[in-house]
Parts: sequence; C-alpha cells; structure tokens
Amino acid sequence: MPTITSDPMLLALTAALAYLLGSIPFGILWARAFGLGDLRAIGSGNIGATNVLRTGNRFAAFLTLVCDAAKGGVAVLIARATVGEDAAQIAALASFLGHLYPVWLGFRGGKGVATFLGVLLALDWRVGLACCATWFAVALTTRYSSLSALVAAASSTLWMLVFGDIRMTILSLLLTALVFLRHRENIRRLLRGEEPRIGGGR
Repeated sequence: MPTITSDPMLLALTAALAYLLGSIPFGILWARAFGLGDLRAIGSGNIGATNVLRTGNRFAAFLTLVCDAAKGGVAVLIARATVGEDAAQIAALASFLGHLYPVWLGFRGGKGVATFLGVLLALDWRVGLACCATWFAVALTTRYSSLSALVAAASSTLWMLVFGDIRMTILSLLLTALVFLRHRENIRRLLRGEEPRIGGGR
C-alpha cells in the first residue's frame, strides 16, 4: 500500500464518491435503452456484459463492457489527479465494491471483471494490459469466460511484481479475493464440468 498522506476526510469522501460511481448499473441501463427488458430476469440475472450478450445484442454488451471498465478507471484517475496515490487505491477498491454491491440494487451486483480490468488499467496500464492479455489467452484456449476471469485476477499480483509495482500488491490481493468470491458458483460448475463455454456448449 502507498503511504497514507492525504486528509482522512478527503479519503472518506473519495471512497464514497468512487463507490457511487462504481455502483451505476450500466448493464441494466443499456438493456433498458435497447428495449431488451430487465437484465436481472434474463439468463444468469447478472448485470454485467456477459449476461447482456445473452440477449443477442452485441453492441449493448460492448457498451456495458466499456462503461463498466470506464467507471472503475475514471474513479481511480480522478482520485489520483485531485488527491493522490493513496486516494487512487482507495477509489479502486471502493468503485469495485460499488459494482459488486450497488446500493441501488439491494447490494446485488455483478461479478466485476470489466471493472477489475478498468481499475488495473488506470492504476498501472502495464499490469492492466497484461491481465487483459491473460484473459484473452485463457479464453481462446479454453472458451471459459469465468476461468479466464479467475486466471487474469490471480495473475494480477504476479504482473505487479514483474513490473516492480509492489505498492499495489495488497490491493491486488483484495480485488482478486473478491473476484473469486463472486465467481464461487462458476468455480463449482467448472469443477463439475458443467460451466458453459463462450459461444455455447460445454
């Protein structure tokens, strides 16, 4: 973690605003905008881009992916520019928690993969790109979106060590733990061989 040098009240305000930004349910908003219905009643009921894709509208899924990633990245960049590096990491965690547990949806949010990658890209673009590449490599090899997310998340701390950014390792471990927590059902299905693959099938 970076040295905490900013005013505690500023950090608390940063956390609150980042959480609210992260809690914006773009998947639900885009699904409504495109007339796709209530996303929580479609497919897995998840509010992320993968479930939006199940509606058959690829553009809406793409917009959800971009917006979910951007809200985490924007929270980090604004916090860093206005307060400091300690606030950037607090904003990263708070915006991620906002996506996972949004107050507007009874604290039932998404699994956080896009927001996780957006946060990492803003914190250290090298780590973010490496995690994105890891996701794509696993997805191309296995066609499991969930497994790709888990491996990409697990690799984030390793990439931070590779690039010498040890200040973010504690944050990375926290984010990774949350990704695994939100994917616990996917992990069970993967172990049983019942997890659907990208494009359908098992």
